[in-house]
Amino acid sequence: MGKVKVIYGSTTGNTERAAKQIAGAFGVEPLRIADATAADFEADLLILGSSTWGLGELQDDWVTRISLLESANLSGKKVAVFGTGDQSGFSDTYCDALGILAAKATARGATLVGKTSVNGYVHTGSLAETDGQFCGLALDDNNESEKTSARIAAWIEQLKQ
Repeated sequence: MGKVKVIYGSTTGNTERAAKQIAGAFGVEPLRIADATAADFEADLLILGSSTWGLGELQDDWVTRISLLESANLSGKKVAVFGTGDQSGFSDTYCDALGILAAKATARGATLVGKTSVNGYVHTGSLAETDGQFCGLALDDNNESEKTSARIAAWIEQLKQ
């Protein structure tokens, strides 16, 4: 596998912890989107993470730095997305940030990888969901923290194939 980059935005630390576990599996250090530059989006596999806030919004650092993704040339690149949300308190916008990041990446020519099944999740809607699959890895440390490590490990194995 070529160059891997993990870029994330986290407010409470849940997405940061996931980013560290994911990056560690690839032998790289995760990078906060607040510290990223345009050059950081030049990778063979770009793994983007964000928590979902409010009514289905990106994490604050992503909001202020989204232009980096919107201007990146991702043609021929693989992009995977992951994030955290609250499927109990925000069931109708669960992990919408994944859907937002995925849409912006594919609009820039990326090939989306790392889709996961919605089986085992309890939510009523998500911009990240299409045809029974999330566009990436959805995590809920508020209600299902005991499932997080196993979900990440399975997703990493999928990405490495």
